[in-house]
Amino acid sequence: MSIAQQILTEAQRSSPLEWLSLLAGVGYALLAVKQSRWCWVFGGLSSTILVYLAFGAQLPMQAALQAYYVAMSFYGFWHWSRQGDGPALPIGTWPLAWHVGVAVVILIVTALAAPAIATLTQAAWPQLDTATMLASLLATWMVAAAKLENWLYWIVIDAVSVFLYGAQGLWFIALLYAIYFVIAVAGFHVWRRRWQAQSA
Repeated sequence: MSIAQQILTEAQRSSPLEWLSLLAGVGYALLAVKQSRWCWVFGGLSSTILVYLAFGAQLPMQAALQAYYVAMSFYGFWHWSRQGDGPALPIGTWPLAWHVGVAVVILIVTALAAPAIATLTQAAWPQLDTATMLASLLATWMVAAAKLENWLYWIVIDAVSVFLYGAQGLWFIALLYAIYFVIAVAGFHVWRRRWQAQSA
């Protein structure tokens, strides 16, 4: 069976809730590029559905991660709404040293946590899975805080996620992350132009 056929088969097996979560997730990413506070409503809806689906699939860690996303959607909507109907929230950046520090912390925590996760969950890729989860937590907060580099984190996270899901034969989900990857690349360029304009 070809990859395209596998994607089609998985799409046909997907429940209406999975499709709604997918569409809401894409809506979140596209609206985040535009810096619309309504992205957080779509993101919260997508993650709320995924909390339910993850618990149903006996994936408590994924459910907890999605619950964090739901909480961040409330914070993100509140934080972005403080601008009212005026200009979008100013885009900020982090010094390179901060990113190096963050990368070191993620690597250390991954090295410490991955063996336990491999034992408790029988994860196929415990190191990559753990590092991706930790980076996702940070990147979500960076979106809410309107940090330009959040898109660079998502580019890496989405690329790794395409590999992880594809390696497990979950091509429909891999396709979704490929879409997120393209949106993240576009988001970085759009936000960078806005950041350069505001800096000027």
